[in-house]
Amino acid sequence: MSVLKKSILAITVSASLVVATASMAQPASSEKHAAYATELRQSIFKLLGSNMGTLGAMAKGKIPVDAAVAEKNATRINQLSLMIADYARTDTSKFDVKTEALAKIWQDPEHFSKDIDKLTMASSELMAAAKSKDEGAIKKAIGGVGKTCGGCHDHFKAE
Repeated sequence: MSVLKKSILAITVSASLVVATASMAQPASSEKHAAYATELRQSIFKLLGSNMGTLGAMAKGKIPVDAAVAEKNATRINQLSLMIADYARTDTSKFDVKTEALAKIWQDPEHFSKDIDKLTMASSELMAAAKSKDEGAIKKAIGGVGKTCGGCHDHFKAE
């Protein structure tokens, strides 16, 4: 593993741990608070999805692999992954808000935190792959990011 890759990995893991431990779940205080917290949380996931869409198209061969775009989107995903715990800390499960988030997010915060860390790590790996400009490595790393998304959806999102 290169020094750059090790550095990115160390920074990412450290930042993830700080974010995860600083973001303990707090119940929403009202329906209005729950609705606002849900809106903010969903904003993060919409941005994640918009960045994954292009990457998924590259991985499937629907559009050409563009290392610069892959690096940009991976960087965005990485940055957004560091925000997930903060924007999911408000437990909205006791209120009737429109969401696909399952209560398991707040019932099993350790698992949720580990899944966030997996996304942070996978997006760091994609950033490194994109810098290499190796199309095969980029596609493989995109698959790794997609796998972390799907794993989290399997546990924490109603489909």
